Amino acid sequence: MNILTDVLKLPELLSPAGDLTRLKAAVDYGADAVYLAGEEFGMRTAATNFGEEDLKAGIEYAHSRGVKVHVTCNTIPHNAEMPRLPAFLEQLNDLKADAIIAADLGTMGLVKKYAPNCDLHISVQSGICNYETARAFYNLGAKRVVLARELSLDEIAEIRAKTPMDLEIEAFAHGAMCVSFSARCLLSSYMTGRDANRGDCAQSCRWSYSLMEEKRPGQYFDITETDKGTYILNANDMCMAEHLDKMIAAGVDSIKLEGRAKSHYYVAVVTNAYRGALDSIKNTASAWKCPAWVTEELNKISHRTYSTGFYLGQPVNSQTYENAGYVRDYSVAAIVDGYGDGKIIATLKNKFLRGQRLDCLEPKSSPFPVCADELFDGDDNPIESAPRPMMTVKIPFPRPVKSGALLRMESVN
Repeated sequence: MNILTDVLKLPELLSPAGDLTRLKAAVDYGADAVYLAGEEFGMRTAATNFGEEDLKAGIEYAHSRGVKVHVTCNTIPHNAEMPRLPAFLEQLNDLKADAIIAADLGTMGLVKKYAPNCDLHISVQSGICNYETARAFYNLGAKRVVLARELSLDEIAEIRAKTPMDLEIEAFAHGAMCVSFSARCLLSSYMTGRDANRGDCAQSCRWSYSLMEEKRPGQYFDITETDKGTYILNANDMCMAEHLDKMIAAGVDSIKLEGRAKSHYYVAVVTNAYRGALDSIKNTASAWKCPAWVTEELNKISHRTYSTGFYLGQPVNSQTYENAGYVRDYSVAAIVDGYGDGKIIATLKNKFLRGQRLDCLEPKSSPFPVCADELFDGDDNPIESAPRPMMTVKIPFPRPVKSGALLRMESVN
């Protein structure tokens, strides 16, 4: 008997969708729900986001496959924006969005008025750190609260124990971390005029700084500094894949993956990995351990050094001081379009050579090797390399491979 999953249902897997292509990747690779933004009122202006037609198409695509759609309205809007908000909320209501994520009390009231058929979720921007705050939002009509990233698992368990059971709890499990409390940052506004609380963060915390303090002798700051300065504010990324059982035991109803500004490839890989991890919890009858292939996959996407944030206690070594760059060990070689005459048929994304070893990631499965010992163009002519992006390539393979699968290659550093 698996006590964990006998007592608690498996949580929702909630994936980011920065545009329609990334929404389809999240859905195809195993998300139970996606979260996205329209062209206004969302916290990621760097993402492409969704106009009306894409929003309609995305909701239809997700719903036809049993996947829910949550729409972010979690900026702190100013007076000039408020007249446009009711019409957008009515649009979401008509399109049958499943939930609207809000952080501003005025926005919450408008959601209840203009989108009565959508659940109200309270954004991480609201900084929910205790059960009384969670209860207060529940009394305002919230179906779900997204907890602050600064909580431990023990604190989450106490919130779960002291709030109504029909109030759902969502928590981030993977992705970029903000150096400020629940992303309430003024640094970007101060340094660039771009307001992080309205979705326009310039990520000033990722820049290189030099620290000088003349009037505090004997007080030392633990930093690493080179002649290029130091990245003193550069928070590591979060990765809780190896501790999902603990998140479930604490009472988390929705496992959230950060990354609406990330690529189609990132969304596919991280969704597939966490889908595999969660399904392995469901299918085990003994003590759970995260499958090795899951952690290997999460090292194949662009990421900073991983940490567990605040979940397992006060963070130690939670920042990378040497640089603000990403680790990029793998890149997409091609995307599979189909299979015919014993060959994978794919569209090239990055050049590779005949004889090169690739690996293939199909939706909802662990990766497997594909060796391009023979390589053909779209007309079945043998070729030594695939040099032109968007050209058709064919690789002999003994079994069909699903359309949309990713062929990857290890990056040369």
